[in-house]
Amino acid sequence: MFNIHKFEQNGIKILLDANSGAVHIVDDIIYDIVDFYKDLNFDEIINKFAYKYDVEDIKEALHELKELEDNGLLYSDDPYEDIAVNEGASYVKALCLNIAHDCNLRCKYCFASKGGYGGKRSLMSKEVGKASIDFVIEKSGPRKNIEVDLFGGEPLMNFEAVKSIVQYGREKGKEHGKDIRFTMTTNATLLNDEIIDYLDKNMVNIVLSIDGRKKVNDDVRVRCDGSGTYDWILPKIKKMVDRRTKGKQYYVRGTFTSKNLDFYNDVISLADLGFKEISIEPVVLPYDNELALKDEYIDEIFQQYDKLSLEIIKRKKEGRPIRFYHFAIDINGGPCIYKRVSGCGAGFEYVAVTPEGDIYPCHQFVGKDSFKMGTVFEKELDKNITDMFKKGHIYNKPECRKCWAKFYCSGGCQANNYNFNGSILKPYRLGCKLQKKRLECAIMIKAVEMQSHL
Repeated sequence: MFNIHKFEQNGIKILLDANSGAVHIVDDIIYDIVDFYKDLNFDEIINKFAYKYDVEDIKEALHELKELEDNGLLYSDDPYEDIAVNEGASYVKALCLNIAHDCNLRCKYCFASKGGYGGKRSLMSKEVGKASIDFVIEKSGPRKNIEVDLFGGEPLMNFEAVKSIVQYGREKGKEHGKDIRFTMTTNATLLNDEIIDYLDKNMVNIVLSIDGRKKVNDDVRVRCDGSGTYDWILPKIKKMVDRRTKGKQYYVRGTFTSKNLDFYNDVISLADLGFKEISIEPVVLPYDNELALKDEYIDEIFQQYDKLSLEIIKRKKEGRPIRFYHFAIDINGGPCIYKRVSGCGAGFEYVAVTPEGDIYPCHQFVGKDSFKMGTVFEKELDKNITDMFKKGHIYNKPECRKCWAKFYCSGGCQANNYNFNGSILKPYRLGCKLQKKRLECAIMIKAVEMQSHL
C-alpha cells in the first residue's frame, strides 16, 4: 500500500513517498491536489480546484504527479514485507559489554539505577570479557565486521579489563578474519592523558556524556555527594575531542528532561564550545517521575526542534556546521532494507552482556530476569526470546504498518515499547511523536540543501 506524507515547514511544502524514500519540494497546487489524486479522476480534481487555480496549471500539476507515479517516486507500493517475513538466518554482529555495573556519578535520570542495573555493583572480569569476544566471533557466522560497545555504568572504572578485552579482541579477530571495532560510552570523569591516548588509538567512536549548559548539567549529572560535574568533565571532554584525528568519530551526548525543555540552548551551548557532533536526547522515564516528558510538553519540544533545524541551516551557510544526531538521517537510502524494517536488531543481531556473563536482548533489558537469553560461557541463546525479537518488526506492529515514518524509526525502541506498554509490538507513543517531528526537521533541512543546489 502506498504511503504519502505531506507537511510544510520553514515555508517549504514537502511530500515524502514513504515507501521509496523520495522527497519532493512542491508548489501550492500539487500540495493541495495530492490528497485527491488517487480517489478522483482528473476532471473531478480540475472541477474541484478550478475556483482556486488556473485550469492549465492544474492539468500540468496532474501530469507531474502522474510522471512521478510512473517512475516509482510517488504512490509507490511497499515491497519490503516479504523481506521481513522471509529473512533467513541471523547472526550476532554487535555486543554491548557492560564493563561496569557501577558508576561514580548518580545522574538523576539514569535508567541503570545509578549504574547498578537494580542489582549488586560489580565489574566485568577479563575472563568474562574474553569469553564474550569468543561468543560473538562464534555467533557472527559469515559476518566480517563486529561492533563491541564498552558500556556501563562507567566503563573506565574497569580500565584494566578494557585494555585486556580490546587486546584479546584484536588477536582473536585477526585469527578468525573478523574486524572487531570497539566503541565506548563514558561520563568522562576518569579521563586522563594515558586514557585519552588509549581511547583515541583504540576506539572507533567515543560517546562523551554532558548535558549542555552548566546549570542544566549540574542539576542532574551529579557526584555521589550531590555536587555538579560540569567543571570537572568539560576540560576532559574538550581534550578528548581535540585528540580525535580526522576520520575518528565522537559525539557529545546529553539528555533533556522536563527541567530543560529549552534544550535548544543546550545544543547551542555545546556548539559554541567548539563541538561539532552533538546529541541531546529526550529522557525516557515513567510519567510519574518529576523529570519525565509528557504530552503537555509536546508543543514546546517541537518549537525547540524547529528552532534548532533553522540554526543548523544557518550555521552551515556560515561555514561553521554542526551535526545534530537526530537530524542526521540519510534521506536517500539510509540503512539496509532489513535494518529499516527490524530496527537495531536487539535480541538477535545485537545483545548485551553483564559483568557475570549473562546475555540480554540489549542493555535496557538487563536485570529483567524473563529476558535473560543465556550466558557467554554456554554460547546458546534462548530461541524463544530470539524469535520474539526477530518477529518484532514493523509488519507485526499494527500501529506501524500504515505509519509514514516506519522505515526511519523501524518501530521504535523495543525496550521503551516494553517498559511503557508491556509489549515490544506496541510503540511508545510519546517517542513516536518526537521521532516524527525530528524526521520532518531532517527532511526539511535536506530540502533546503536540495534547493540551494538548483
